[in-house]
Amino acid sequence: MRKLLLRNGHYRYLQNAFGKWLDVLGFSRSTFYNMSLRIQEFLHFLEQNNINHIKELEGRHYSAYYRYIYTRTNQTYGGGLSNTYINQHLQAITKFLEFLHHRGMVKLPHLSIPLLKLDTKEMSVLTREEITLLYKTTYHEVTPPPGKDVVLWEAHQARDRVLLSIYYGCGLRRSEGVALELKDINLDRRVLHVRNGKNYKDRFVPFSKADAIIFEHYIYDHRPILIKNSNESKLFIGHTGNPLLGGGLYQRLRKLIVQSDDPILRSKQVGLHTLRHSIATHLLQAGMPLDKISRFLGHASLETTQIYTHLVANSDESRNL
Repeated sequence: MRKLLLRNGHYRYLQNAFGKWLDVLGFSRSTFYNMSLRIQEFLHFLEQNNINHIKELEGRHYSAYYRYIYTRTNQTYGGGLSNTYINQHLQAITKFLEFLHHRGMVKLPHLSIPLLKLDTKEMSVLTREEITLLYKTTYHEVTPPPGKDVVLWEAHQARDRVLLSIYYGCGLRRSEGVALELKDINLDRRVLHVRNGKNYKDRFVPFSKADAIIFEHYIYDHRPILIKNSNESKLFIGHTGNPLLGGGLYQRLRKLIVQSDDPILRSKQVGLHTLRHSIATHLLQAGMPLDKISRFLGHASLETTQIYTHLVANSDESRNL
């Protein structure tokens, strides 16, 4: 989204204060940057419609803005905005209203527009066998490529196993995994603390004994080899000694897929979120109640979790063909 110039000093002040508020609450830099941009577009829309103070905001203005973003063209790819992107605008406004409430503006109307349903037609899910193959791939190449240090190579493999355990075993979202710090992993209780997840809620995610062993070996034996700064707190560390971001983690997953040498797996469109979709689907297939899966994934409602019932039905139909 292109940046829009706010001429209204009151709105510029609110946008800046909102960003600082998110920062104080501990949101990641990318989160408060993107949310601030979406609020900037919302305030620009109000400004263009002669709503010159936030106290003039009415419920009909939400509806008008929703119609605006629903029909706005994607400036990069053309066509309309995705449901995910529109939902992010609505979630940003909800958080902005919470900020305004804390500022004493308690009489502003609530946002009552429901989030849009997401399309599951192109949602990819890996089989249990494919997940097992990915784990095995992190053990296969015990001899590093020419020029690669053996100890460093083993550290990379250990980190890649943690990647699979975080995004598949614990079902985290991409940004949640990137934000993880050592303090968030309780090996004794086998619980992962997800801070400021989607909808800005914390949650605790249990993990298995097998994942606990994977985490422990990486944290104590391999991660110290990767880090440059002993004070670094992030869980995932790249080859430069700095924290890995979402793009770097995605590239590691793609490399594992290539190394698996499985033609079917390599033909699939797989990202970090695919691992999350996969564990949810596998838990449902194993008979776990939908409400427990919903809590495990950190969904705001059961309606979101119900998309996996369709994935399970589709996979059952495919096996029966």
